[in-house]
Amino acid sequence: MSILASWLASPPLEAALEISPAAVSVAVLGGRTTNPVVQGYAVEPLPVGAVTPSLTSSNIADPGAVSRALSAACQSLGLKPKRVALVIPDVAAKVSLVRFEQTPSRRDDLNQLLRWQIKKSTPFPIEDACLTYTPGTRSDTASEFVVVVSRRETVREYESVCEQVGIEAGLVDICTFGVITLFLSSNLGTAGDWLVVHMRPEYTSIAILRRADMMFFRNRAEGDPEALEDVVHQTAMYYQDRLEGRGFNRILLGGIGRLQGEVDLARRNLESRMGTVVEPIDPTRGAALTDRIQATPELMATLSPLVGMLLRTRREVAA
Repeated sequence: MSILASWLASPPLEAALEISPAAVSVAVLGGRTTNPVVQGYAVEPLPVGAVTPSLTSSNIADPGAVSRALSAACQSLGLKPKRVALVIPDVAAKVSLVRFEQTPSRRDDLNQLLRWQIKKSTPFPIEDACLTYTPGTRSDTASEFVVVVSRRETVREYESVCEQVGIEAGLVDICTFGVITLFLSSNLGTAGDWLVVHMRPEYTSIAILRRADMMFFRNRAEGDPEALEDVVHQTAMYYQDRLEGRGFNRILLGGIGRLQGEVDLARRNLESRMGTVVEPIDPTRGAALTDRIQATPELMATLSPLVGMLLRTRREVAA
C-alpha cells in the first residue's frame, strides 16, 4: 500500500487539479500506462485572498472566483471531467506519524485508537475531523501509521467549488504527497532512504522515506526565521540519531518560492550544507511532455503533484 492518504479513492479519474492561493491548475495524461504523456494543462490565476489555506479556519473566501477559474481551465483544455483527483495545500491538513507496540486487528478499533492518540495534538475537535491513515514503517516490536487529519468543513470547501461546475473530487490529497507519489508511482525513489524538500510560497514540507515508507514529515510555515538549509540539516541529524539513518540515497528539492530564484538559491545552499547533489523534482521522470508543451521551472513545479496523482490513479486501476 502507498504511504499516501485519501478521503475517497475510486478510480479511474479523468484529470488532476490543484487549488492553491495563486491559481487553479489542471492536467490530463494520455499514452499507455507504461508510457504516460502529459497531454495538456491549464493554469488560471486567482484573485488575492480568494484562497487562504489554514488548518483551523475557512480556506476559500471567494468560492465563485475559484469555480470560475476551474471552469475556465477546463474549457481551455476542451475538457469536461466528471471525476478528478484534487490536490489541496499541505497546510490545510496535519500529518502525524503514530507508533503502536500493539495494533488492533479490527479496522474500527484501529480508527478509534488513532483518533484518541492524535486528539490532543489536533487544534480542533477530533469529532469534526476527516481522518485517514496508512501503514508506515514496521519492526518486530512496533507498527507505525501515517495519519492525515483535516477539518471536515475544510475538505468540503474544496470539494464544493468543484461540485459547482459539475466535478466530483474522487480523490483528495495534499500537495507534497502528490509529489512523493510521482516518484513512488514511477519507481524512481523506492530504493534506500530519500529526502524530499517541497516548497510553496506559503510553506515548505520536508519528508523522509525509507523505500516506500514515510519515516518523517514536517511542515515549515513561510516566514520562519530559521534558514531552510538549517532546518534540513537539523532534520538530517534527527534522521541519523533517532531513525537509524545511514545516509540518503537521494535528496530532492523543487516547487515554487515566494520570490523569483528562491528555489535555485535553496538548492545551492542545501548542496553546500549537505555536501551532496540535490536533484530537482521533475515530473518528466514519470510522464513525458507532448512536443507542444515547453518545460519551464514554473511548469515543472505546477505539474509535479498533478502528474503524481494521475500516475497513482493509473497504478490503482492496473492493480
